[in-house]
Amino acid sequence: MGQRLTQITTRTGDDGTTGLGDNTRVSKDSLRVHAMGEVDELNSHIGLLLCEVLPDNVRSLLVDIQHQLFNLGGELSIPGFELLKPDALAQLDAALAEHNSRLPRLQEFILPAGTRPAALAHVCRTVARRAERAVVAVGKAETVNAAPRLYLNRLSDLMFVLARVLNRVDGGDDVYWRSERLARSTDE
Repeated sequence: MGQRLTQITTRTGDDGTTGLGDNTRVSKDSLRVHAMGEVDELNSHIGLLLCEVLPDNVRSLLVDIQHQLFNLGGELSIPGFELLKPDALAQLDAALAEHNSRLPRLQEFILPAGTRPAALAHVCRTVARRAERAVVAVGKAETVNAAPRLYLNRLSDLMFVLARVLNRVDGGDDVYWRSERLARSTDE
């Protein structure tokens, strides 16, 4: 891995390039750097969600996810290197199964709303999807391990489920979409 930052203002990026973990320099608008930025933004949004009052098991899971996202970003920053291990994806799968099993089955679309923590989880979900799209774009242009794409795909699903969980913390519910078409069909 490249050198750790000892100072923040290096001025080495003033020319529009940035250093990757393997010490190569690339344009700041490269697909790889874009994907790294999306993952960083996702991690920051999860950090914001962690500022909320959350159930202990959700808090612990989100902290673990932040560490895995740091690994994922590191993997993106070092072409050909693997930092995200299979157990990271297994943790998401287990969390999805656990939390989904306690939720009522969806009968209608829900809005990204409800309690503040749930709404923040929905923001994390959408940023995870954007990060996933960015990683897919990198994979079309360069070699990228499958794990980052799989992890982000599964994480967006988990953030949807966690939003539903968080809406129910104090007896609340999802905020359901009022479909005009469905409303007309039930009136007839």
